[in-house]
Amino acid sequence: MSHAPSVHRKSWHGAPAGFFEVEAAGLRWLAEAEPAGGATTVAVLDVAADHIDLARVLPGRPTPAAAQALGRGLARTHAAGAPAFGAPPAGWSGDAWIGRQRQRNEPTPTWGLFYAEQRVRPFVRRAVDAGHLDRAGALVVDAVCDRLASGTFDDDRPPARLHGDLWSGNVIFTDSGAVLVDPAAHGGHGLTDLAMLALFGCPDLGLVEAAYAEAAGLDGTWRSLIGLHQLHPLATHAASHGPAYAVELVATAARYR
Repeated sequence: MSHAPSVHRKSWHGAPAGFFEVEAAGLRWLAEAEPAGGATTVAVLDVAADHIDLARVLPGRPTPAAAQALGRGLARTHAAGAPAFGAPPAGWSGDAWIGRQRQRNEPTPTWGLFYAEQRVRPFVRRAVDAGHLDRAGALVVDAVCDRLASGTFDDDRPPARLHGDLWSGNVIFTDSGAVLVDPAAHGGHGLTDLAMLALFGCPDLGLVEAAYAEAAGLDGTWRSLIGLHQLHPLATHAASHGPAYAVELVATAARYR
């Protein structure tokens, strides 16, 4: 009888310095929340400059119970906190990545300032430089970034311990529940993880959201802010994937001018 190997190796010859090391640091930082009921995170077995070895995760069938457990676990991971908005995962300093796009993780006093200057504006500039976003559209997004940086959308929630790249492909449902992989972990606002799940879909998303909202004590206004938290993934995709994402980016930003 053949068996699936117990190790999954991700490799990239010529990877930028720190590319796999920051992923490993992020996974370990997220996993620190597991004993307190945080979301399950794939285990890191080894890491080097050109690869990371992870425990193999065997996909299973998503269930409503697993979706609810994911929502509760994600809220508890977020509640484990971070030293500041923009803080990198424990044990790491320097550049970070979302996918293969470089981004900063520099501690910042307020969420809006961090989100505008380190998560949205840099990718808007890249999208313009790539010819995917025109100047008029960029001005719409910049106007929202001005409001973000000024504190208009800040609340009293402390920095959350975010996965940071929580699209559906980075949530693997197994027979024993959901497992998180491939983070861009940092200190941020918990709605940012929910917003990415909503943008790219997730099995039983409504159950995930309801369980999260209850566990995190969200008030009734949180759904109206989801689009604001989608500006980062839309901007990254506008920079790397083309004008279709730029159109959605501008339309979403226009709701918050």
